Amino acid sequence: MGGKYSNTDMTERSFSMILVLLGTQHNEFTRLLEEVENCINKGIVKEEVIVQAGFTKFETDKMQVFDMISQDILNDYIDKANLIITHGGVGSIIVALKKKKKVIAVPRLSKYNEHVNDHQKQIVEVFNKKEFLIGIQDVVELSKAIEKIETFIPKEYKSNNKKMIDIIDKFIENI
Repeated sequence: MGGKYSNTDMTERSFSMILVLLGTQHNEFTRLLEEVENCINKGIVKEEVIVQAGFTKFETDKMQVFDMISQDILNDYIDKANLIITHGGVGSIIVALKKKKKVIAVPRLSKYNEHVNDHQKQIVEVFNKKEFLIGIQDVVELSKAIEKIETFIPKEYKSNNKKMIDIIDKFIENI
């Protein structure tokens, strides 16, 4: 896990709400919610946890789980969250980073039928190396990431739309 860390005492975290984003993939990501619940049971997570689960079916009395929620309500939860734990989808990651949220990203893995391939591993790795978030490669690393996130100081994410437009233009020219 890359990034800078402050010298803040970690004994008392300042999080009031954690938002978990699983995106809208048609595959489940139950492993992540099981690990979040495990962190709650161990006392690592004491805050309120809200989950946008998408197609992941998960029943618990430890978290507030929603399947799909409107963009307005989701934006409200993102604004209120102090920490966002997300799957490795670019959309979820960028939305959280643009709102200057601390983020832990966990890729969906094809070996568990959570996605068609492992591109989310590379996405999480890139954002982690650039120190925008704490990226982990498997859910078993979540408790350590949560313990480190309070003192983690992410680099500010700045969207580079011009570079993306140039890439798309070059792609279209070569069709």
